[in-house]
Formats: sequence, C-alpha cells, structure tokens
Amino acid sequence: MSRTRQHLTPADLTPLTRAALGPSRTPVAVTRLRGGSKKGAYRLHLDDGSTAVAYVWSPDEDYWDAGPPDPRDPFSHGTGLGLFTAAHDRLAGAGVRTPRLRYADATRAHLPADAAVVEDVTGGSLEEALRHDTRTAATALRRLADTLAVLDAQRGPAFGKVALVDNGGVSYGDSCERRVLDGALRSVEEAALREPRVAAVRAEFADFLRTLAAEVGPRTRHSLVHGELGPDHVLLTADGHPALIDIEGLLYFDAEWEHVFLELRFGPHYDLLRTPDLDPARLRLYRLAMHLGLVSGPLTLIEGDFPEPEVMRGIAEFNLGRALSLLRTAS
Repeated sequence: MSRTRQHLTPADLTPLTRAALGPSRTPVAVTRLRGGSKKGAYRLHLDDGSTAVAYVWSPDEDYWDAGPPDPRDPFSHGTGLGLFTAAHDRLAGAGVRTPRLRYADATRAHLPADAAVVEDVTGGSLEEALRHDTRTAATALRRLADTLAVLDAQRGPAFGKVALVDNGGVSYGDSCERRVLDGALRSVEEAALREPRVAAVRAEFADFLRTLAAEVGPRTRHSLVHGELGPDHVLLTADGHPALIDIEGLLYFDAEWEHVFLELRFGPHYDLLRTPDLDPARLRLYRLAMHLGLVSGPLTLIEGDFPEPEVMRGIAEFNLGRALSLLRTAS
C-alpha cells in the first residue's frame, strides 16, 4: 500500500547534529543515501566543510513496514539502534573496521526516532571500485579476505544475533541449519503466493530443501557473520581499507551462510575471498535457501512503496532462475 513518507531536512537534523558534533555545528545540506530500505542514512554536509552520516530508525525510513524485530530470531527484521550499537561494539572489539560511532541517541530527544551519527567514510564503496578502479579493488579484496578471517576467528557461545547472544540470550531453534530450513520453507510459501513459477513447483522445492537439510551433520561452532556482505556494504577508507556498513544483522552463525552470499554478490571476484574447509552440505542447503529468500523478500517489498521496484524485480528474477536451475539439476 502506498503511503507518504517524509524524508528529513537540514532543519530536522540540526538538533541531532549539534548534540553529536557540538553546539556550533550546523548541517547546511543533507543527502539521503541510496539503497537503504530499513533505516534512513543521511550525509550531513556541515558548515565547516566536513561531513558525517546520520542513521535514523523510524517507520518513515523502513520500507518493509515490518515492525520491531524479534531478537530471538536470527533472521528477523535486522534493524534498530540496539542491534546497531551491539554490532558496532562487537566489531570494534574484534578489530574490524566500520564507520566510527560518534553519537547514539535512544531518548528521541533530538528526533522523534532513534538515531546515531557516525563517521563518513569517504573512499567510496568496493562496488564502485570493482567497476572503475581495478587496482584499488584488488587491494581491497585482499584486505576484505583478511577481515573475513578475523570474523571467522570470533566465536560465540551459541548462534543468533550478537545483541542477544552477547547478553546471554537464546535464539529460537535447535541449530543454524534447522533455522535456515524453516526460513527457506517459509520463503517457498511466500514466493508461491506471488510468483506462479514457484507455485508450480512448490512441493518439489520443499522436498529438495528437506533432502539437503538431512545431509547436514551436527556442528556447535558459530562464527561472527555479517549476513549481507555484498560490495555495496563495504566502504573504503581514504587509504583503501574496507569498512563494513549495514551491520545490524551481525550474528553468530555458520560461516557457510556468509560465503553463499559472498559468492552470489561478488561473482568472479569471489575467488579472492574463498575460504577452505567450508562444509559442502551446508553450502548446498544455504545456497538454495539464499536464492529462495531473495525471491520472496524482494517480491514482498515491492508490494509497498519501495522507490526502486524494478531493481527488486530484477533481484527476484535472477534468484528465481538460480533456484529453478538448482532444482532441475537435482531432478
């Protein structure tokens, strides 16, 4: 359903800016950064020529209209100031670069929403470098591989969102693979409601998912995982080091979940990020589950007023092709 969304102006963001950066700082202009569907990200152009970025979590900025996340579900709607600050602190503690947090406000004293102000990492994204600067991109990919090794070395006592697990909480479900299976089965049902090609093979997808899950052996090791680590979620510092963004979904989980997404998003560049000793059975299950989620999710999102529906349709179509191909190969 369409709705009128109000994006923020320099006047709206002035109180937050002054609380974060000092009473004399004023944003002379703001730019809402592209790509965000769960929170608003605004570049603050300040009166002294510097910049910063404001994150704002409010219903007007969340195109999913999903409501508050359930922290006990590892894959629930990954948005919110609490998830962000927990992820920021965990990454900083591990030595993983992310835009430095300059101010966080859960009081809603400066905006009618939770908000934070972070460093503006100004070296562009890895996605841009891959398109236009192969030398910078190659160096950044090697450094990102080092970052992935650091993440993999960070172990959690259980699987689930960092904000939950690090505070002693327990996630729903018995295992990572069971949670992935349950989510993939829901994705099939949701996609079948919106796409006749999925509806036509709905039972086959469900049977195939259960077969793949049955091939996965038990595991108790859980690594730190970003969850949506595409090249658009890696910014580059002025000296070319990667800084991870959109970190609210940070969780302890199987490294294979990270790697099926990396393989999907980095394509021919993935070889520089590949990690030995990944479990082939988990990769097979998680790869199909990822494709199915990237059909149902985008198709659900464009039922609302997301401003770039054709982009989401393209994502759904690409992943549907991949999922159907995997199903045909197994037949």
